[in-house]
Amino acid sequence: NACNVIQFFLIITFKNINKSLLLFVLIKHRNAKKNVEYLMSFYNLVYKPPDSTARQPDPLPDTLKEMQKFFRLKVTGKLDKKTLEVMKKPRCGVPDVAAYSTFGGKPKWQKNKLTYRCVIVNYTPDMSNAEVDKSIKKALQVWAKVTPLRFTRINNGTADIMISFATRDHGDAQPFDGPQGTLAHAFAPSPSPGIGGDAHFDDDELFTLGSSKGPVLFLVAAHEFGHSLGLSHSDVRGALMFPTYSFTDPDRFSLSSDDIKRIQSIYGLTDSEPDCRNLVWDAVTTFKGETMFFNDRFFWRRSPSRSAAQLLIKSFWPNAPDNIDAAYEDPVQDKLFLFKGKQVWAFNDKNLEPGYPKPLSSFGLPASVTKVDAAVHNKNSGKTLLFFDIYYYSYDEREKKMDKGNPKRLENGFPGLTGEVTAAHMSNSRCLLLYFQQIFNNTKKLF
Repeated sequence: NACNVIQFFLIITFKNINKSLLLFVLIKHRNAKKNVEYLMSFYNLVYKPPDSTARQPDPLPDTLKEMQKFFRLKVTGKLDKKTLEVMKKPRCGVPDVAAYSTFGGKPKWQKNKLTYRCVIVNYTPDMSNAEVDKSIKKALQVWAKVTPLRFTRINNGTADIMISFATRDHGDAQPFDGPQGTLAHAFAPSPSPGIGGDAHFDDDELFTLGSSKGPVLFLVAAHEFGHSLGLSHSDVRGALMFPTYSFTDPDRFSLSSDDIKRIQSIYGLTDSEPDCRNLVWDAVTTFKGETMFFNDRFFWRRSPSRSAAQLLIKSFWPNAPDNIDAAYEDPVQDKLFLFKGKQVWAFNDKNLEPGYPKPLSSFGLPASVTKVDAAVHNKNSGKTLLFFDIYYYSYDEREKKMDKGNPKRLENGFPGLTGEVTAAHMSNSRCLLLYFQQIFNNTKKLF
């Protein structure tokens, strides 16, 4: 059991014995053997034939320290409980030590238009072919959204990224280990034809479209394609390129700022930035004296002292979603609220507030409201208007509840307004600006 394993390690590390004897003792214990294999696979613990006349230093403590440092655990050089827990987690098969994993330097594709192919005969049986295709395409778009890279699927011939599902020994000298171990692995870009860029998935795993009952293929694939593009593992917990797998709802997934910075350091910024002169805004709000205009995954910040500057939403709010539906600032609470779908995110400066995202029902909205089209706050009255379809709701920030008489029809509160509102904000706390295909300027005091 685990206690016996720890005892063996503690006894052995006090003795200066050679590696062959160390392995000989440890392989008698199944768990200990797995732990040694883990360090050999991911941290370059190398076994060499013993020299019967020479005494060799024990390599385990230093290798364990390297692993513990990477995962930001307490560095003890011992196989403690926290270290064992990490070793048992499902993970990527690419090593964590960059030099050992052949990710030294900056491997990259020398072109921005890449092809991919999912080998048809090796589709996983866990999901339909259509679900696999959807997951793969979505995973590649994670990287396309923040870089100039573009991916095209081909159905014949050799693609830049060949994708397959296999079990155990599958011909690349890196056999899989069965369920709930190594989920997949991928290879860095290579200037010569071969396996570079390819991604292999362990078909002994129960891959899912979005269930916590098994690894979500989209999440695993997005991680592996990071390797296919030249990224090594990240030691930032919460980053997509962190070695171990943890479940995230695919609909709530967002690429971390660490992932974005690292991939853009290789390929640069996306080359498909929108022209702000031809946009219909997703949301508009004030924030700390500036006006923020949102579209897709970008926002523009404008203030009296500076012209509009374009930024990625995630570069400013790493935990925010892309393609938001609405936004507003409550300066009294010093919070910025972002809406997407049936959820709302609250930020204090750049930090996500504890407990968020929350459902729209936290505002008192009924289940029939599936998204907020626009939102605007009046700091003088403490009221916030939330727009949905042809209706709007008035929310009292001070009382934390909806006002009576909700919802109201747009045509009653805003005579002359036709169409759905896409964005709204207050100008000088007097003029309410509503955006749909044009700006609707309403100076009437409504809230």
